[in-house]
Amino acid sequence: MERRISGHTKLYGLIGSPVGHSGSPAMYNYSFEKLGIDAAYLAFDVPLEKTEDALNALRTLNAGGFNVTMPCKTAVAQLVDRLSPAAELVGACNTVVFEEDGTMTGHITDGTGFVRNLKEHGIDIAGKKIVLIGTGGAATAIAVQAALDGVSEIAIFNRKDEFYANGEKTVAKIEKAVPSIGKVYIDDLDDNAALKNAIAESDILINATRAGMSPLEDVLPVPAEFLHKDLVVADVVYNPKETLLLKKAKEAGCRAAVGGIGMLLWQGAAAFELFTGKEMPAQEVMEKFFA
Repeated sequence: MERRISGHTKLYGLIGSPVGHSGSPAMYNYSFEKLGIDAAYLAFDVPLEKTEDALNALRTLNAGGFNVTMPCKTAVAQLVDRLSPAAELVGACNTVVFEEDGTMTGHITDGTGFVRNLKEHGIDIAGKKIVLIGTGGAATAIAVQAALDGVSEIAIFNRKDEFYANGEKTVAKIEKAVPSIGKVYIDDLDDNAALKNAIAESDILINATRAGMSPLEDVLPVPAEFLHKDLVVADVVYNPKETLLLKKAKEAGCRAAVGGIGMLLWQGAAAFELFTGKEMPAQEVMEKFFA
């Protein structure tokens, strides 16, 4: 590292809290070095109430851009100068680029990373019907990006808890912003009949909940008997790499079972390209950091 830091080295970083566990510095710095880019990436532990201070500091330091993790994603979206179409719909951003005039543009790459991960597995979402489980940040980003990328139908399922209203807002936003979509709606995850029918008629099932992640390793987001051979099953959970849902999908002979590790890679790669204008050496990064 010390051999490539110079007086011209451009600063990039991650803000949020906690950030000590993040693999982003290693991934981005490896990619900078591989491509000969004079830049360095650091993680900054920033609590929510210090978000605006952090943005002002990064602007003052003439940073090139930064990534955002919880709990700052929504606050950052309210502070930047402009938002990408997807970030505006989601109401949050995980990537900010400083333009040449010093203004900040906020992006959300979670959805593009998810769609790219499917593409890498030979799956095109355009014209497809999808069932999406969950209404959290990842689910919202995926729903918005899927709508922008031309899916024909989105059925969102979530229990009628405090997060259900967020799904209703997402439906309303998509209906207004993407009127060309055939159908988008939300229903109760506990309504097994509605869930079964939706999955039976869909091309892609997406789990965007914590089901399958520790300590919920033995939890299935949907009954295994609802899976069918024409269905693509995708998970946002990346630890473990093969969740119980993916195991059941393989047992059911589903068309594909796609894990979340690729989404993690490709959302980072999308941010890297926004930062540098160059493609991240994704295959090498995958082998070195995600194998």
